[in-house]
Amino acid sequence: MEKGYIQVYTGDGKGKTTAALGLGMRAAGRGLKVLMIQFLKGTHTGELESIKKLTPGFSVLRFGETSKFFFSMDQTEKDELKRRINEELDSLAEIIRKDRCDVLILDEMLGTIENGLVSLERVLEILDTKPEGMEMVLTGRVLPYQIAQRAHLITEMRAIKHYFDIGVPARDGIEK
Repeated sequence: MEKGYIQVYTGDGKGKTTAALGLGMRAAGRGLKVLMIQFLKGTHTGELESIKKLTPGFSVLRFGETSKFFFSMDQTEKDELKRRINEELDSLAEIIRKDRCDVLILDEMLGTIENGLVSLERVLEILDTKPEGMEMVLTGRVLPYQIAQRAHLITEMRAIKHYFDIGVPARDGIEK
């Protein structure tokens, strides 16, 4: 790819990861190498199976893999998660430096900032070292101003109504 941009899918609505996955599948279908790094996720999901079955050239790594929601962790668990994520981020710098993919999706990277697991400065360094030909996509609910300033495309998903509000849990094949 000649020129890559920074894209952000943000907001409190459903569909941020799904939008990033769709972009990744489209890119892989055109022969681009895609790497998605998912932060703060640990349960097995349908998208992981689809990627394995349908999309050669699309890889997924998980940093800070956890089966617990952040808000349900005690302080010791949060500290350990923070340590692991920051250790794993060292390998991300290597991936970027060696230009190992055409499209890099950082799923829930904004959530790591929001929860104090990764410093905003560290994420800005990642964005600032993006190779010219790499497309970079970030997802998460809360978008810091400094990241918005660097982004070339920002899409906000806004929750208007959601069946979670009436007690419907995440369903296989739909939310997971």
